[in-house]
Amino acid sequence: MTYSSSARSVAPLYLAGFTTAFGAHGVAGVLGVESADLGLSLLKLGLVLALYDVAEVILKPIFGALSDRIGARPVIVGGLAAFSAASLLALLAPTPLVLALARLGQGAAASAFSPASSAAVARLAGKERLGRSFGRYGAWKSLGYVLGPIIGVGLAYVWGIEALYLALAVLAAVAAAWVLASVPALPVVPRPRYTVADLVRQTTERGFLVPTLLLATTTAILGVAVGFLPLLATRFGLNPMVGAGAVALLALVSTLLQPLIGRMRDEHRITTRAGGPAGLALAAAGLILLALLPNAVTLFVCAVTIGLMLGVVTPLAFAHLADVTPEERMGRTMGNAELGREIGDAGGPLIVGAIATLASLPVALMSLAVAGLASGALSRFALQEEPGRSPSPADD
Repeated sequence: MTYSSSARSVAPLYLAGFTTAFGAHGVAGVLGVESADLGLSLLKLGLVLALYDVAEVILKPIFGALSDRIGARPVIVGGLAAFSAASLLALLAPTPLVLALARLGQGAAASAFSPASSAAVARLAGKERLGRSFGRYGAWKSLGYVLGPIIGVGLAYVWGIEALYLALAVLAAVAAAWVLASVPALPVVPRPRYTVADLVRQTTERGFLVPTLLLATTTAILGVAVGFLPLLATRFGLNPMVGAGAVALLALVSTLLQPLIGRMRDEHRITTRAGGPAGLALAAAGLILLALLPNAVTLFVCAVTIGLMLGVVTPLAFAHLADVTPEERMGRTMGNAELGREIGDAGGPLIVGAIATLASLPVALMSLAVAGLASGALSRFALQEEPGRSPSPADD
């Protein structure tokens, strides 16, 4: 069923996506800069930052399923309101304990409105505009990743760390009010009674597993890039801002490309079977180049290729998931897919760090490239095209 998908009804969902990305990376950037003044050791800093992701891993599937039961809009509005409240908590006193509680609350709140927003985007878009809608939604999230650390550090530098949390509280409150005023109350679709066997079958279908694997692989590579590109920049004797600039360039490329790829997907000019492997191959090439020829130039080349991968794979994979998922379980599917992304985001840096410790960082980057190529090859041969879509010439 297709609902109103005017710019007025979908734009608040883009702002919700921007909010979670801005909050996650903005706070992380500021806490990293201010850790010494806040009395945070490296271990405590890592634990505080991880609370956001831990909450998302546990809660996203739960809130995604809840949005199927009660509707996406109340979950989105409630999640944004909770995000605003959690951000205001940090204004009490910027102590490590309070900041940890605020970070945990923000992660729990984002776990509610992030998958519900994805489900609402899918239902509002209709089958013919899934690529465009997810391309724009992903672009706004990427923009949040770019601007979050920049604006966050700027606010903290000029007015103190409390200014960032106040800005996040206001942003989430505005997004909640806008969603309430402009996003239609999508009707709850009656669901058949699912058995445990049905649930297992649905989460092991190729139409779910393969796109989710693509998303997990891309976020694993992204997580490595965010953590290790700045490290490599300092090893090359460059200013730390050079590494941050490489990550910002990565996100900017993804922001600009996602709407274009989404439109091409809707026009049947690219498919997930073709675009997924191609995007991962680009990132693998950049990682291999950086591993073999580590210098400032290849650092930025690698950042661009990873940005291209994100810009290609993300809208295609999400649109594919939305296209093959019945509306009555759209929220659960998006929540589970987001869980796959979070696992990749956490697992990628962990595995690369372990391999780098046992061997070397170039070997670890090469291993990540091989894993990306393997994931792309699997999607090429295992993924079925969406219903009603004929393969593009690239698939022949």
